[in-house]
Amino acid sequence: MVDIVCAAVGAETLQVDEIICSPLNVGGGTVKCAHGTFPVPAPATVELLKGVPVYSSGIQAELVTPTGAAIVKTLAGRFSAFPPMTIEKTGYGAGTRDFPGHANVVRLTVGEAQLLDGASSSQEMITVLEANLDDLNPQIFGYVIDRLLQEGALDAFCVPVQMKKNRPGMLLTVLCKPEDALGLTDLVFAETTTLGVRRRDEKRQALARRWVNVETRWGQVRMKLASMNGTVTNYAPEYEDCRRIASERHVPLKDVMQEAVREYLQSRH
Repeated sequence: MVDIVCAAVGAETLQVDEIICSPLNVGGGTVKCAHGTFPVPAPATVELLKGVPVYSSGIQAELVTPTGAAIVKTLAGRFSAFPPMTIEKTGYGAGTRDFPGHANVVRLTVGEAQLLDGASSSQEMITVLEANLDDLNPQIFGYVIDRLLQEGALDAFCVPVQMKKNRPGMLLTVLCKPEDALGLTDLVFAETTTLGVRRRDEKRQALARRWVNVETRWGQVRMKLASMNGTVTNYAPEYEDCRRIASERHVPLKDVMQEAVREYLQSRH
């Protein structure tokens, strides 16, 4: 409990937009559990690290515990090599055991994300899930889309298609992080009538994005800004903020969105 609470407090205190973790070195050997001796990583650790890139450097010790796996799986937005960044702060946490030729430490580095030379956007791997549906109640589609987004999908949408036997159907597409693909695939199977889900990994170019707050006469609205080469190229008010204000203040949604954009543009000058 101390580990979990301190990790949560520390993550909140950092006030960063995203936490990125390197692939995890799980170690090797065996570990004693309640049901006997098991190979490393322990069964609970294996279950928690589904969809997470792992490896073993050959050290015969448990390097990732179930608690550690739960913390990093929850906090990390994605797993990758050291990202391009301008380093601002760094810190080390040392373990109590000593391994010959291997530093038993965890390093945390805080900084500002940077684009590679000559690049106007960052590149990342995403997973695309697809399923063809020709026998699903149309009332269910909206619910399925909402569930997918709630469970971590980056995007989810449907487009009409003409299927075999000339049946009109819908193509359900889900974009997600690779580590979320298994869970979202299970959700598609549980909530729809499909018998199969296609999966592929693709590279995605994404503009740098950040949020700023603007004050309207009805309340605060978040604006999403997209930048290319350090220049803001796109901006849009957060729909949910505008929808909430429109509902609470009984004003047209379009008026809230237009004022948010106007206030943002005025703040730039």
